[in-house]
Amino acid sequence: MEYPFDKILLNPHDIDPKELPVGQGTGLETYVFGTLNPGLCRLPNGNLLMMVRIAEALSEPRTGNETQVLRYNTLTGSFDVNHYQTRDLDFADPRKYRFKNEGEIYALTSLSWLLPVELDSEGTQVIEIHYAKMILPDQAYQEYGIEDPRITLIQDTYYMTTCAVASDRHSTVLYSSKDGLNYACQGLIMDHQNKDMVIFPEQIDGLYHALTRPLGELYFKSIEADSIPGPSINIASSPDLLHWRPLEKVLVKSRKNTVLSGKVGGGTPPLRTPAGWLVLYHGVSGNGIAGNYRTVWMLLDLLNPQQVIYEELTTPILEANPGLTRDCQDLIYLQNIVFTTGIVNADNHYIVASGELDLCCRITHIPHSVFAVR
Repeated sequence: MEYPFDKILLNPHDIDPKELPVGQGTGLETYVFGTLNPGLCRLPNGNLLMMVRIAEALSEPRTGNETQVLRYNTLTGSFDVNHYQTRDLDFADPRKYRFKNEGEIYALTSLSWLLPVELDSEGTQVIEIHYAKMILPDQAYQEYGIEDPRITLIQDTYYMTTCAVASDRHSTVLYSSKDGLNYACQGLIMDHQNKDMVIFPEQIDGLYHALTRPLGELYFKSIEADSIPGPSINIASSPDLLHWRPLEKVLVKSRKNTVLSGKVGGGTPPLRTPAGWLVLYHGVSGNGIAGNYRTVWMLLDLLNPQQVIYEELTTPILEANPGLTRDCQDLIYLQNIVFTTGIVNADNHYIVASGELDLCCRITHIPHSVFAVR
């Protein structure tokens, strides 16, 4: 699909290398591996804010027979490197190293932190990059970084979920803010291997709700002919945004012969519309290192969000667009990925924020009419 506005607003070339905290902390030369998967919200001044995941990597990760891996060291309160024998690592995926003789054990090729980037009110240009307000790892559960923020405004408070990566857990962490720009960490809210958590912007039946996507290593055969066992988008409720109970209904499963045939995961926080809660999420299909990530959508019942009232899987609303990343050809390491993570309503369209190719921040204006129930 073509849209009235669809551009890359931030790429690694736009980040000042003198501001990179991991390089400063280690004393080693680093570079921006990716500016990706931005959370999105409207600030009190009317401008938009992208909370951008910055993946920072070592310029020279290999020294002699060893490969260096970045981490946050909770004992010293600073960034550090670990050294591993290069012969013990599989380098097939540019995003991570696999330890050859240790099963499914990995280390990351970069360490991620969050950077607030202010846009104009329509999200068409960058106004300011707020380096002084970056969010860095400072807890043991953020040992290998902070990833993929999603922001929801509930009454007068902004709530941001993030994915925290560590050697002993892969979890969801909550931040809160009164101004959308300065965030305080509220701690862990979802434990091991629960990613892509997006919070609804208001209570339903006196409870907060969120879409979640728990992962596991063991799945069982489904009796549904078109269903593929694996990670699914689920829903949970909470009395206080800190303590969450999973609900019974599985909302979205991977399905054969669709854009969801590989896996699914949450995208944007649900948005209230007259027709229902609008949810944009990603489906993965195909082979290769990462597969083909595309954005699809569904509507959930306003009073009972466990009920899917409409879903559009035939035509993805967003796919990777090679024409948008011509200025970043020297940086591209993956293809066919759009990972949608933020949405804000405007007059007759939605302003949608996505990560393009795990590399850049893409802003798209999608007319309301695209989401008409067919």
